[in-house]
Amino acid sequence: MAPKGRTELEVGADGVAVITIVNPPVNSLSIDVLHSLKESYEEALRRNDVKAIVVTGKGGKFSGGFDIGSFGSVQGGQAMQPKVGYIAIDILTDTVEAATKPSVAAIDGLALGGGLEVAMACHARISTPTAQLGLPELQLGIIPGFGGTQRLPRLVGLTKSLEMMLLSKPIKGGEAHQLGLVDALVSPNDLVTVARQWALDIYELKRPWIKSLYKTDKLEPLGEAKEILKFARAQAQKQAANLHHPLVCIDVIEEGIVAGPRAGLWKEATAFQELLFSDTCKSLVHVFFSQRATSKIPGVTDLGLMPRKITKVAILGGGLMGSGIATAMILSNYPVILKEVNEKFLNAGIDRIKANLQSRVRKGKMTEERYEKALSLVTGVLDYDNFKNAVIENVKLKQQIFSDLEKYCPSHCVLATNTSTIDLNLIGEKTKSHDRIVGAHFFSPAHVMPLLEIVRTQHTSPQVVVDLLDVGKKIKKTPIVVGNCTGFAVNRMFFPYTQSALLFVDHGMDVYKIDRACTKFGMPMGPFRLADLVGFGVALATGMQYLENFPDRVYKSMLIPLMMEDKRAGEATRKGFYKYEDKRKATPDPDIVKYIEQSRSMAGITPNPELMKLSEKDIAEMVFFPVINEACRVLDEGIAVKASDLDIASIFGMGFPPYRGGVMFWADSIGAKYIHDKLEEWTKRVHRQNKSRLGYRCPCQRRNYTE
Repeated sequence: MAPKGRTELEVGADGVAVITIVNPPVNSLSIDVLHSLKESYEEALRRNDVKAIVVTGKGGKFSGGFDIGSFGSVQGGQAMQPKVGYIAIDILTDTVEAATKPSVAAIDGLALGGGLEVAMACHARISTPTAQLGLPELQLGIIPGFGGTQRLPRLVGLTKSLEMMLLSKPIKGGEAHQLGLVDALVSPNDLVTVARQWALDIYELKRPWIKSLYKTDKLEPLGEAKEILKFARAQAQKQAANLHHPLVCIDVIEEGIVAGPRAGLWKEATAFQELLFSDTCKSLVHVFFSQRATSKIPGVTDLGLMPRKITKVAILGGGLMGSGIATAMILSNYPVILKEVNEKFLNAGIDRIKANLQSRVRKGKMTEERYEKALSLVTGVLDYDNFKNAVIENVKLKQQIFSDLEKYCPSHCVLATNTSTIDLNLIGEKTKSHDRIVGAHFFSPAHVMPLLEIVRTQHTSPQVVVDLLDVGKKIKKTPIVVGNCTGFAVNRMFFPYTQSALLFVDHGMDVYKIDRACTKFGMPMGPFRLADLVGFGVALATGMQYLENFPDRVYKSMLIPLMMEDKRAGEATRKGFYKYEDKRKATPDPDIVKYIEQSRSMAGITPNPELMKLSEKDIAEMVFFPVINEACRVLDEGIAVKASDLDIASIFGMGFPPYRGGVMFWADSIGAKYIHDKLEEWTKRVHRQNKSRLGYRCPCQRRNYTE
């Protein structure tokens, strides 16, 4: 049996050897494939009947890059021998690029990461207009390791290459042609034919024989190049202060410009190997595979069920969430019926959808023609007459509506609710349709946020879950399937985020210091800025749900109710924990001190000056360890199927930094004992001062951290 990853060589009558990368589904590279590529090249160079070479991929894809699956075994201690970065110099630079016969890459589908690096080592590149070309390695905590840091700047210039690498931003074949990354655009049917002729033209000296590594015409003069790199460093530090590998990438690029491309290749190979074993790389590789595993649900997706075709989506309520969900649906060509209680609310809902779409037009993400087509998919109604054959994706949180839906919708219709906290069994209590009631919890703004929390009760049928998984995929969301409880998975595990912060403010900690510690940790915003964004009304309503269901671990701070009495309700009122005077810019407000003092007084707490001396690391732990603890409860109760689902939920639902691997992965890296001991220490410290507390009964100490 032939090995899975290999290359195949076929020599035509024209004297062109076509080397095809074969490693389905995306022709990923591996040590075997690279060795096979070298062997095929060496055979082509030996043969007298070969004049030139074409490199392509089987099945309409050039190569999706190096096999990420091999990273796990390498990071687990099985050293990659020989080291990949150095093997790439031998194969791509000293064999492919240095070959005495010209080679042309014929690119269709994907040419990403190592795939593009193979293509750049060839002496020319022919592409289809829709091919995707890019170096996205930084998304995995590493840098391009097959010469990409040296060749891409020489082919497209320093500024564009930095953008493509640092932002992991692929480009289409058309743009690649304009930039000079590819030499010609052709249709898929003509791709290999044109590439063969191009290779022969180089052999016959009718076209230039260009070695990318030694091109200099696209590189800026040294002084200008250093300024560009200096600016890139500043931007990288500003946008991702906790990440080291973007700076390593810039250093490696600079080495090639200052000391020459060969020196750059050796520095790249060394840096790649070191980064492969970094905590950041391990975390991001974990996220990569965890994201792909969210749609594998034992007892659901292993039953052989096929998703039913969803032909129409009906949404009840055109508010912020309803209009966002409608936008997400029509962007993926689902016809939408939007129902409201009166004409005024209906028009407002449709206006919100228009505004969402117009924002995409302004940003160049949508044409006017596509805007009109998407908008035409929305039908506004004030009654249920149009609900036949509709799938309800969002309903108001009232039992009566579900009872009405049961009357007006056919029996195969899925009844889904976007509630974020309320028990689904209560919502469907007055219906006989428990098997088709499911939660479809979107995160605001629904057309932007990537997570979809699919909530099933003990009655929800596997078919309905499979249907929603399919819808989630088609609207480009990452789904997690969770059980039914107050707050479900995401909001449930993160309710201590704000609870802990409020507790420690009452005990003497500064509001803004807590927020700064959380943003420096990697969160998009701290708990108080988040409370302002969500609105205090929502915060109090959800807080009451948690108080009712988890009274042993909810801290009843009076801070937010006191602020609401003075009509401070968050960003919408331009006053919350921050002031908002100019385009949502948040400014600390000294006026909140009086509310904090009043809250402390009502709780009978004397501020502890020691809390003001805590480091940002300590503060972040004080806020996040209760989140970890609650996440362990969610897993322990079977609300989440697997720990990695909670990692994805924390990243895509709450903005937890992906380079930490998600809440549970980060917890694993710290260890249960350390987390448990810290929670115990803080609990005792709070108890010594007064009776206010958060309940830290720690299921985290029961977690198997060897998973």
